[in-house]
Amino acid sequence: MAYKYKDRYLKVGKAWQDDENFKHPYNWQSSWSADDLKKWGVTFEADVDTSYDSTFYWAKGIERKLADENVVDDDGKAVIDSITGKQRVQLGLKSIWIAKTKETTNNKLSKSDWEITRKAEKGTAIASATTTYRDKVRTACDTIEDKINACSKLADFKKLFDVPVDSDGKPTGNAPIFDYPDEV
Repeated sequence: MAYKYKDRYLKVGKAWQDDENFKHPYNWQSSWSADDLKKWGVTFEADVDTSYDSTFYWAKGIERKLADENVVDDDGKAVIDSITGKQRVQLGLKSIWIAKTKETTNNKLSKSDWEITRKAEKGTAIASATTTYRDKVRTACDTIEDKINACSKLADFKKLFDVPVDSDGKPTGNAPIFDYPDEV
């Protein structure tokens, strides 16, 4: 399923320019009626080939970038964020997945935060299994981030999602991007 203008696919949430050089806003899809879509020559294709992984590609054959990129318009001018007044930045896969890794780490650590708070407030001992686990989670986070940052091309990055398997094809561990210790 995709929106299309003539032979071009349009990305929802992204501004675009038609053949008459009219610049359409980023929120065109959410603010336009069916009549508006027709007026501007935008069609909807329900059976578009989506045999690509949106984790790594914007559309079939269009790779996501690993690094962050400054957003520019069709004339090469900086697109300024109306809220911050600074140039918009399209986050790359590295930034996105480092943020996801930090969020996962935070979620894993938050389950035992009460023990840390209790220790600070009441002086109650923290189970050694808890501190060991928390240290392993933080180490796993650092390792995952290092692996993400070491990727220089999309093929390297995609390998982080490969689950290791034995000779029979059975999983032997976690994909590197999800390689955290078992919870205690």
